[in-house]
Amino acid sequence: MDFTDFDAELADWNELRATTPFSGLLVGNGASMAVWKNFSYDSLFEKAETTRNKPLSHTELAVFKAMNTSNFEPILSALKTAMRVNAALTISSSSPRNRYFAIKEALIHAVRSVHIPWRLVEEGTLARINQELSQYRTVYSTNYDLLCYWAVMQSPQAFNDLFNDDATFDLSNTPTRATRMLYLHGGLHLVKNLDGSVRKLLSSESTLLGSFAINALDDVPIFISEDNSANKLKMIRHSDYLSFCYSQLATHEDALCIFGHALGTQDKHIVDAIRHAGVKTIALSIYPRSAAFIQHQKRHYSSVFAGEDVTLKFFDAKTHPLGSPELSVPVERLNTAASAPKPAGAKP
Repeated sequence: MDFTDFDAELADWNELRATTPFSGLLVGNGASMAVWKNFSYDSLFEKAETTRNKPLSHTELAVFKAMNTSNFEPILSALKTAMRVNAALTISSSSPRNRYFAIKEALIHAVRSVHIPWRLVEEGTLARINQELSQYRTVYSTNYDLLCYWAVMQSPQAFNDLFNDDATFDLSNTPTRATRMLYLHGGLHLVKNLDGSVRKLLSSESTLLGSFAINALDDVPIFISEDNSANKLKMIRHSDYLSFCYSQLATHEDALCIFGHALGTQDKHIVDAIRHAGVKTIALSIYPRSAAFIQHQKRHYSSVFAGEDVTLKFFDAKTHPLGSPELSVPVERLNTAASAPKPAGAKP
């Protein structure tokens, strides 16, 4: 492939920020991988198929196939509906209930196999992430892991996630000075109620991952796992919360920083939202693996926004606070760190 039309130079983020004010930040999986490389995986659905602890069986896989999706939320919701219908019709079949718990169990083990444990996350790391996120008027995250949530809770007064004191999604809860945190694909800390509304789990940060692992019938996790872009957009439109978050990206004004996001075909809906917004300046992070890789990435992003009246600025991901090598937690610590919780007095 010819890369001669793009050089291998990358700007320093600090210099770029000094000359261009960025009101929005779009965070992708690369930000999570900068902290924990185990977040690098192709499909949570495939993880659930192959996890050592209670993987999806042929029966459970048949349910996914019948509904033509690899997203867990519609499957779990459909099984809950089937249970209610069976009860109303006095049908005694226990199959929907059994499949619900089996599928959620596989999902729990899949998430735990890739997610960084709370005990390995340094308080200073979360503080640094918190500080960076607070620099923007709006942060859009497509990650459903807990890193952003944990970071925000280090100093929550600077943020607004649009959930009220009852932990329910509430559009009237919009202080103007706080940084809005919008989770475009949901998150492990968000669940769907029976009426379809969304609420935030109120477990302490240190126990939230464990709370997700409780296989209860009441809460259906609301996050969009790996699938194609069309199906992701379909799921977004079925949720008032996700639809609102998506609409905010589609109407974003001013310059936008995109960190750790590949903007591949599976995220065409994200690209479409940005194009609809008509953003004039976009800064894109690139990890400088090699000159050829940098040129390839520049070509890719330029093709993604081809035909748009937009200025693209490429910067070295490692110069951005979210890409600092100092944030990285060696996966080897998973086997060597003591299993005891953090010392008493450590901020959750």
